[in-house]
Amino acid sequence: MILQSLYRLAHQERLMEDPDFEWKPLAWLVAVGPAGELLGIHGTHTAPEGEDGKGKKIRPRAKSFPVPREPGRTSGDRAFFLFDKAEYALGLDPEPDPAKQRPAVKLAARFALFQERAEECLAATGDDGVRAVCALLGRIAAGEQVVVLPEGCAANDLFGFVDPWEGDRLVTSRPLVQAYWRSLRARLEAPDLERRLCLISERLAVPMDKMPGIKNVPGGASSGVALVSFNAGAFESYGWSGNDNVPISREAAEACATALNRLLHPAFPNPSEPGQTLPSRHLRLSADTTVCYWTSSDKGDGLVAALAALFDANPEEVRGLYQSIWRGVAVEIEDPSPFHAMTLSGSQGRAIVRDWFEETIGRVSENLARHFSDLAIARNTPPPKDRELPPALPLRVLLRSLAVRGDEKGVPADLAGQIVHAGLGGTPYPLGVLQRALERTRAEIGRSTWGDLERRDARAALIKAVLNRRRRAGLAISTYPEITATMDPNNLNPGYRLGRLLAILERMQETALGEVGASVVDRFFGSASATPSVVFPRLLKGFRHHARKAKDREDAARRASFLERQADEVLTALATFPAYLTLEEQGLFVLGYHHQRHSFFQTREERDRNRQEQESAASPADL
Repeated sequence: MILQSLYRLAHQERLMEDPDFEWKPLAWLVAVGPAGELLGIHGTHTAPEGEDGKGKKIRPRAKSFPVPREPGRTSGDRAFFLFDKAEYALGLDPEPDPAKQRPAVKLAARFALFQERAEECLAATGDDGVRAVCALLGRIAAGEQVVVLPEGCAANDLFGFVDPWEGDRLVTSRPLVQAYWRSLRARLEAPDLERRLCLISERLAVPMDKMPGIKNVPGGASSGVALVSFNAGAFESYGWSGNDNVPISREAAEACATALNRLLHPAFPNPSEPGQTLPSRHLRLSADTTVCYWTSSDKGDGLVAALAALFDANPEEVRGLYQSIWRGVAVEIEDPSPFHAMTLSGSQGRAIVRDWFEETIGRVSENLARHFSDLAIARNTPPPKDRELPPALPLRVLLRSLAVRGDEKGVPADLAGQIVHAGLGGTPYPLGVLQRALERTRAEIGRSTWGDLERRDARAALIKAVLNRRRRAGLAISTYPEITATMDPNNLNPGYRLGRLLAILERMQETALGEVGASVVDRFFGSASATPSVVFPRLLKGFRHHARKAKDREDAARRASFLERQADEVLTALATFPAYLTLEEQGLFVLGYHHQRHSFFQTREERDRNRQEQESAASPADL
């Protein structure tokens, strides 16, 4: 299913118009004169202006060119055909520290491999462009030509050779050279080789013994990882060895790899429009996880193009039509064509498929609207300077709220993929999200930087979404109503009420004493949310003491009386303090505390508006 979908994508976007060549970034072009003289080395990097959505400057990117399609290197030395890294193409190591450079013998051996492939082509074709390259390589080998690598050259930068007298055309683009390369590739499909039924194209073909590498997989090797690999006996069966266990033709394997490389590339060259790039179709979830997505229909292109910006809550990159999704209103897309999403990580030379999702594009639009509706929460985070809060909590903020101090490397890869799957598929969010959110809430409750407040809002949103979907799916153990974005005075669940009560006790302490070193929340939040009967009787004694002290001050007496009335209203619905709270009730405790804190800083108009919205809104479970 996955490979067939990638295969169709490759043909849908015309990525395999010329199966013997592929687009690769060549950072440097070596200009060669007719007699093999070195005319210069020119960089192809472009420097896009501006910053990405996270405020980081966009790095210059090398221009891509169609070059001979080569299998990736694993172990051992092997030169590419007329393009390669500096170690092969020029026999030089870009490493600036001489102590860390490769031995001269190693560099000479790699350069000789590159030179040998060029001379084989010259012998077969007699092409003038290849003759010039071979002459230059010979002069370098003989020490007659000194080459100085350009400043900024990196170890993995690729070099190509061009004919300046033909408009800087790559030597590999010359007709005789291309015909030679196609003949080499054709030998891989020789008639005397055994043919088997390809599992992807369903045609008889010679199976490929090794799948092409996939680049840009987080956590994977920079040289690429395999999507299909059998590198141990435990993975083999029925007497087959290696990739014979999954017979895939060269054409199908390269199509799948090209499609996946296109999805994972930030700016993959558009083969139909030279000089243009295809839009990005992936979203980074954590340091080692990414999700790539696509559709087989033109009707869903708008939603797919906006998907990353929707998840990132970036209003500048989302058309007005799709901004309604942030408000929980789906965009109607009547299209039965499938939408695909695949979550990937890299490990030990292979790609790990963490999740595979398939649904119609119309249902995805509906599910996304429900996703943002479920995540809607009262925001206690003040707007940053010179800009407003985003219309929804960005996915990266939601995920980092589950990591220690918001570190991307600490985002659980499994939970990240499951959250995206639930958002796209409308299924319940994993219970692990609730557990992790509670852990981080207790650990970070006393912190108050802007980033801490943002992550606190994000955890409250995730807890609300988890609990509401569990309730609708009939999975909830505790009894509670549909949870709203703002405070619900009619929510009688003990956990929710106790969370509100703790916020009131904290506010009374602030009113009576001002800022203190450790508030009641800093000291007792964890125990109050787990074993209320042990903590709250003691806290109420302190509450009464703080109330008397606040009433002695003219500027605080009115607020103290208001807080006492609030506490009485909450306690009226509590017959007793529970001995413990279930996991769901602990989540409700966090939401009660969050909502009550937010209500303290609302204007009367905002409270009245929220009350009207709660009274008029129908529960999603009743729709």
